Amino acid sequence: MNTLPRALTLTLVTLAGAATSAHAELKQDPTTSITIYSSSEPGAIPADMYRPRVGQQYDYSYNQPVPGYAFVREDRPITLQPGKTTIRITDVAALIEPTTVSFKSMTDPEGTRVGEQNFQFDLVSNQKLLEKFIDKPISLDVTRGNQASLIHGTLLSASGGLILQKADGTLEVVNSYDSLNLPSLPEGLITRPTLVWDVYSDKGGDQTARISYQTDGITWWSDYNLIYTDTDNTNKGTLDVSAWVSILNKSGGSYNDARLKLVAGQVQRAQPQNRYNDYAARGIAMESAAAAPQFQEKSFFEYHLYTLSTPATIPNNTTKQLELFPTARGVSADKILLYAGQGDEWWYGGEPMMDQNYGVQSKSDVDVYLKFANDKKNGLGIPLPAGRIRVSKLDAADGNMEFIGEDVIKHTPRDEQVMIRLGKSFDVVGSRRQVDFNLDSIRRTMTETIEVEVRNRKEQATEVVVQERMLRWTNWQFVGKDTPAHKKLDARTIHFPVQLAAGETKKVTFTVRYSW
Repeated sequence: MNTLPRALTLTLVTLAGAATSAHAELKQDPTTSITIYSSSEPGAIPADMYRPRVGQQYDYSYNQPVPGYAFVREDRPITLQPGKTTIRITDVAALIEPTTVSFKSMTDPEGTRVGEQNFQFDLVSNQKLLEKFIDKPISLDVTRGNQASLIHGTLLSASGGLILQKADGTLEVVNSYDSLNLPSLPEGLITRPTLVWDVYSDKGGDQTARISYQTDGITWWSDYNLIYTDTDNTNKGTLDVSAWVSILNKSGGSYNDARLKLVAGQVQRAQPQNRYNDYAARGIAMESAAAAPQFQEKSFFEYHLYTLSTPATIPNNTTKQLELFPTARGVSADKILLYAGQGDEWWYGGEPMMDQNYGVQSKSDVDVYLKFANDKKNGLGIPLPAGRIRVSKLDAADGNMEFIGEDVIKHTPRDEQVMIRLGKSFDVVGSRRQVDFNLDSIRRTMTETIEVEVRNRKEQATEVVVQERMLRWTNWQFVGKDTPAHKKLDARTIHFPVQLAAGETKKVTFTVRYSW
């Protein structure tokens, strides 16, 4: 379908502006504050949601709900007439939750009241305009070959091509046209989402009105960039930790010089019906803050609130990045090589698992983790909002930072440990096997012997933690005198630390007896 002709588009914008100024005078730009909540899983926002569109072809991957919402408050100087005044605000979000909209006079709250409020979102488009002119006269500029002509008629259909009935009763089918000429903007169609209030004032005059609403289509998340440096001990190192807040705005509204707040935590919210639309599903730009404004963090109810120290502008269809806190340097970290040969198998049954073949599988991968303490002593001690953590390491040969892995963290309070899973070791591998198994049904016991082998193919020493879970039953104990040194993490999880020299292979063998 053809787009709106330029002359008609300009006319519609002019009409919308005139409608606003004819009812109530909006004296200047509002003072805005916005509080953004995120409901996404850490690191779960796909790049397709905020990357720019390529060309003009529509990509439905953008038409998906943004996992977050915001509360917007605007203080606007206005002039009211005594009695009834209609106020129309057009520069608002397209994804407003209408039941949350409020209007309050800060100047004369007792003498000013709202009689009616509406959120109008039937936005003008070529197709909607044509549908409003069914059975009404229109005219079209049409070029056929080298000849231009003006066609007049009554519009009978706007589905597919246009069908017009001309004055002599004949029908004209038009599949393409140069321009569409309409006499006026039909009632009920608007160019932008609009909030409308009928306000009654005892005395009128200049006032400050506070307008607030909740909107979908906006969210935030944290991105952490870590640089890891080895120390002389190959399983010890330091981290430089920097954090950024990314704000994705596809709400259909822009927020200029707004006081910005971010809420971190799981805030319960009744799930609204999905009413996402194409208005907010357009190309996305990327913005980064040139300066480095600081967020002030504080506890707020059972959550954490981050307030930006300076106003921020958040345009529609934009991903904006702001520094969450200054880079923390020299944070002590431990590199942990963990061999969990059982994999992810678990047994939660209400009786012992007596099948000899249960849990005898083996994998060779050794997982690599970084662990650090989020406390002041370690240069942090900052509540860390949920987000994605990316880790890099300097290649001394050319001075480039190389990516070595990423993970996500949940909301992490201060004085807690952070554990990041980066990947799998190339040069350290393991194997696991069942050496012996005995079931005594009369005495109601099972005895199982497990042998775990870890092999270090590096040219330097390292430590591997062998993790075992006692999955067959809840009541168990090690038997025999040669059980290796270990640490019991919980009722079923054991860690065996293994020191390996360069090129060394070691075995961890233990026997466990289950009884019931």
